[in-house]
Formats: sequence, structure tokens, C-alpha cells
Amino acid sequence: MASSSFLPTKEVEGESVTVPNWLELPKDITANILQRLDTFEIVTSACLVCPLWWNICKDPLMWRTISMRKRNIYHSDNNLVDICRFAIERSCGQLESIWVEYFGTNELLQCIAENASKLRCLRFVNCWRITDKGFSEAVRNFPLLEGLDISLCNLSKYSLEVVGRRCKLLKCLKFVRNGFYDFDGDDEAFVIAETMSGLRQLNISGNDMTYVGLISILDGCPLLETLNIRRCYNVNLSGSLRRRCLEQIKDVQLPVQHYIEEYDYDDDHVTYHDSLLDDDCYDPYD
Repeated sequence: MASSSFLPTKEVEGESVTVPNWLELPKDITANILQRLDTFEIVTSACLVCPLWWNICKDPLMWRTISMRKRNIYHSDNNLVDICRFAIERSCGQLESIWVEYFGTNELLQCIAENASKLRCLRFVNCWRITDKGFSEAVRNFPLLEGLDISLCNLSKYSLEVVGRRCKLLKCLKFVRNGFYDFDGDDEAFVIAETMSGLRQLNISGNDMTYVGLISILDGCPLLETLNIRRCYNVNLSGSLRRRCLEQIKDVQLPVQHYIEEYDYDDDHVTYHDSLLDDDCYDPYD
């Protein structure tokens, strides 16, 4: 007798229902469904459901994208690092995009550097344990990197310079600060202008640069299409500099307190957002 694609009927609130047999789905469809889960869920739950799912999860192509964005309060950071390392090693060099929040470390970055030579998008957000030295050593191994988000991390212009020198394909940089200035002035803006001429998207909201730094970015990054300088309150946008921003950049996000009354919210050129970490960074796999 041919196997049925449905399990026997069950009584649910007095009605007979037919439950589909998920194990008889085509393998590629099952893999597609599993890939939509958070990496934490795949490692700790999905791959343990049955032998079929375990075999699907062993495929390195399942781990081209790793996402551990939600902080799980029931697990220590060390445990989350171990889970992430497991996923990275499972990729067998196929990892192309990874997004980690809160628990990222130098050691985890080094693991990525050793296992992901094809990496194109790296997002480590709110990872305060990463140092300039650890980040700089790892990022040297990502020559194909196109998108980078290192917002709200304890990194400086030195890390940016290594990125600019080593990652020549970089198209998007998201380097959001929390607004508490470190008094670096225009140093970070100068590094971006001098080493990242191919940028298309740049978000440095919360940076303490001045109008001099902004001019250097406009001069040094002629391909920019999106620029976010919200919370860059040290930038004094004079009439001519403001006009240049609007004429040169397709999508500009200006310091709100300066221009909130001057521009209409419906303007499709100057935009304002409430979230500090708007998800506008380039990601080939979004």
C-alpha cells in the first residue's frame, strides 16, 4: 500500500480533522521552511525533531545565513557563543551573512574569520566585548565583505581604517553611536572619506563629527545614495552645505532638532525615523 501524505484523522473539539504528514514534504521545501527559523531555534530544537530534519540541517548550505538577533534570557552569553560557533562550523565555509546581537566576542569573530572566507554581510550590534584589536584581526579575512553593521560597539576609527583598507567591495556601513560622544571629532569621518570611496549607504547617526567631517565624506564618497547623520548635532549645516547634501545624496536623514520645522514629513528626499537602529543596512540576503 502506498504511503499516505496525511496522518490518521484526529478528533478536535468534536470534529474529525486530517493532519498533514510533514515528513513527506519534498526535502527542498522542508529546508526552505527550516531556514526561516532563528539560528538558535534550528540548533536547539528543529534539528533534534527527527532524523530527516537532522540530515537536512547537516547540509552546509543551510547555514549560509546565521541570525541570532534576539537575546535569550534563559541562556548565558557563553552558551549563545557555543551555539553560534556550532552553526558557523556547520557552514563548512559557505557562510555569507551573519547577524549577532549582544553576545559577540573577539573569539567568535575569530571563529568566523577561520570559517567564512565568502562572508559578504557582517552585523555585530551592541557587542561591547569586541575590541579594536580583535575586530581588526578578524576583518582582514573578509575580502568579499559588502555590508557591515558594527553599531553600538566599543570600536573606533582604527577598526574603520582596517575595514576601509581591506574590504574594497564595501557598499554599506552602519556605525551608529549612542549619542554620548567620545570627542573623536572628525577622525572617523576622515577615515571613511579616505578609505571607503565605494560606499553607497552610510549610517553614522550619533557621531560627533563637525561640518568639516561631513564635507570630507561628501568629497570622498561620490557614490553615496543614502546618508544618515541623525543625532550628529555637532554638524552645523549652513545653507550651502545643506543644499549640497540634498543635491548630491538621494536619501538624506538630517539631525532632527535642526530641521524638523523646516521640512515636510511627506518629503520623499529628506526623511526622519524614530528608531536608532533602523534596518536600512545593505544585506544581500534580506
